[in-house]
Amino acid sequence: MPTAVTERPYRPVPTDPPRKRWTRAECDAFEATGLWDQQRLELIEGELISKMGKNRRHVNVFSVVYAWLLRVFGEQYVNAEAPIDVAPEDNPTSEPEPDLIVLARPSLELSKDNPQPADLRLVIEISDSTLGFDLTTKAGLYARARIPDYWVFDIGDRRLLVHREPHRGEYQSVTAYNEHESAAPLAAPESQFRVGDAFPG
Repeated sequence: MPTAVTERPYRPVPTDPPRKRWTRAECDAFEATGLWDQQRLELIEGELISKMGKNRRHVNVFSVVYAWLLRVFGEQYVNAEAPIDVAPEDNPTSEPEPDLIVLARPSLELSKDNPQPADLRLVIEISDSTLGFDLTTKAGLYARARIPDYWVFDIGDRRLLVHREPHRGEYQSVTAYNEHESAAPLAAPESQFRVGDAFPG
């Protein structure tokens, strides 16, 4: 007759399945096969993150903020969903694609490679289901790259979180603006954006 060798109730030890950590070189090689053409993926710290489909709220906020950036900086300085480089230690395993970026010089003056951290004046993420990720993992990536101005539009709470003063991989200043307040980019301090304009209705 079998003898029990575990105490009851039996609780298995939780283990994580092994994960494949990707590099940018591997992703580039795989992308060249054409198998990823219909997938929206972003490489962050060695993991391929599926970029969620945009809901109507995300589209609305994006449209308002994008139009405002074009008025303030001009078309040649604003890119949407373009891959960027980050800090040298993060580049091999990360290639983020922020919702919006503002460049320090016109796009046509950049080489065929991604914009470098020194080319970036403002990085913006529009966050709904990705809020926690954008405020932690991505904030760390951008801070280590010493990107001076990082904005997160928090759709759920209708607010803007402005990250500044990157130091030792963290932003020393994080300021929340509600929908009745206004904020201006470091690169255009005279151009105030009213947060509520991003959240109509």
